[in-house]
Amino acid sequence: MASAERQLEEQLREAGNKLLDPPSSVDELLPLLDPPPPQNFRSPLFTLQSTLTPFSSPSRHSLVRFHPVMRNSIAIAVPLRLRPNISNTLPHHKFRPTCFHSHEGHTISCVPYSAPQTKPMALHFEILGRFNRARAAQLTLPHFVCQTPLFMPVGTQGTIKGLTNNELERIGCQIILGNTYHLALRPTSELLEEAGGLHNFMNWPRAMLTDSGGFQMVSLLHLADITEEGVTFQSPVDGKPMLLTPEESIQIQNRIGADIIMALDDVVKTTITGPRIEEAMYRTLRWIDRCIAAHKRPHDQNLFGIVQGGLDPELRDICVKGLVDRNLPGYAIGGLAGGEDKDSFWRVVAQCTAALPEDKPRYVMGVGYPLDIVVCSALGADMYDCVYPTRTARFGTALIPEGVLKLKHRAMADDTRPIDPTCPCMVCKNYTRAYIHCLVTKDAMGSQLLSYHNLYYMMRLSRNLHTSIVEGRFPKFVCDFLQTMFPKGDVPEWVCNAMEVAGIDISSCCAPFPSCQEKYSSDEIGTNDIHMELRLTHTRSVVVY
Repeated sequence: MASAERQLEEQLREAGNKLLDPPSSVDELLPLLDPPPPQNFRSPLFTLQSTLTPFSSPSRHSLVRFHPVMRNSIAIAVPLRLRPNISNTLPHHKFRPTCFHSHEGHTISCVPYSAPQTKPMALHFEILGRFNRARAAQLTLPHFVCQTPLFMPVGTQGTIKGLTNNELERIGCQIILGNTYHLALRPTSELLEEAGGLHNFMNWPRAMLTDSGGFQMVSLLHLADITEEGVTFQSPVDGKPMLLTPEESIQIQNRIGADIIMALDDVVKTTITGPRIEEAMYRTLRWIDRCIAAHKRPHDQNLFGIVQGGLDPELRDICVKGLVDRNLPGYAIGGLAGGEDKDSFWRVVAQCTAALPEDKPRYVMGVGYPLDIVVCSALGADMYDCVYPTRTARFGTALIPEGVLKLKHRAMADDTRPIDPTCPCMVCKNYTRAYIHCLVTKDAMGSQLLSYHNLYYMMRLSRNLHTSIVEGRFPKFVCDFLQTMFPKGDVPEWVCNAMEVAGIDISSCCAPFPSCQEKYSSDEIGTNDIHMELRLTHTRSVVVY
């Protein structure tokens, strides 16, 4: 620190000690300074030029100090234009910052200070309501306060295809997901760091989660070589080898700056059996320690561990215990939605959610079917992500309470009704099925409108799940949801079994005879494999004539 800056800081401390009460503004201290600072001198405490949130650490881009005057507070300098949004960035939303202004056009915000924990966490998870295993919570992250259960749209390279950020905010999107592997290739993590992180790069004000790149072990298996050191990919951009180690994955995610970052795990398809599953589970536990050691931003980024173990209950138990012992901010259930039968799927979710901590968020990766989300929420899961809503939109399919509506079907050509008469979204209010039918067969605008509607449907489903749990009417919501989707009572047997374990009586909406035995699996719609053809053979499809 330059001598003039050090002298001013000492003067401020001495001036503050002369006051009986903390000052309401910096200007109160200026008359007490002796001698006064030069007119052209600017203290860095008052001249911060870059974006900063209360979780940010000192760096060449920012300045955070224990304020010598505001005693039991941390002084955080933020550009004045960010002041209306700063309350959303606090670790506890109930604490509104007290702001006082410098004469350089910036705001100094003081937030309550508490001593750092051994393992600092940049989230606060508060359960607001529950019914048996289902829970509705408030998840406070550095960039946004989220309500769970929640669905996260996938923007692999920092964008949701066909939608603007304003549209995502309008439909109620709380968190979007980016992929470390793809972002590291293009635009590169170095460029994102130079831009101040992915939030600034794409101008997204709400929360963000980045996957570790582990899923590409499955989706790009023909380009990957997995060893104890990490995963070596052949770049699809230039063909050069790219080694992704646990340390490198975390370093890239630290540069990207997402609210939630994922540990690199050894991912294998759940349809694989034998020693490879056990090898992947134990390697995932070894890699989590390397991820924790490499994580340099625990104060403003939350590292989630991922439970692996395939469909083997014993391996899943070992992995859950190992991750819980490491006291992470949150936990994900990985290795699902990749081809396993639905009965095995829900049993793994039920096993893991029962063993994971009550006071931490639980994230089921790769799940995007509305029915799956309702079932997993009943079993105690909180977060989901999938490309399904936007990918199926690009194939001309809309999500509706009854299932799906295929807008490319010739029956839609003269149907002047909205996609869903009960949906208040912009698309359903302004466009008919016939109009969108014309677009999806000829114009990309059709895919954009359907993407908007489908994501609105998912956000509305998330809100309804949250509200019904908080208001104590979750069983009724589940029954209404199932009766609408299965009006003949042919609720899949796996759903009935899962709801029984969840303690929710759905007998009123189930037929008394054995329902359709599950012959389909999650890969038949390609929700979790970027190279898989979209097939809707076994998905409930509705065409209204």
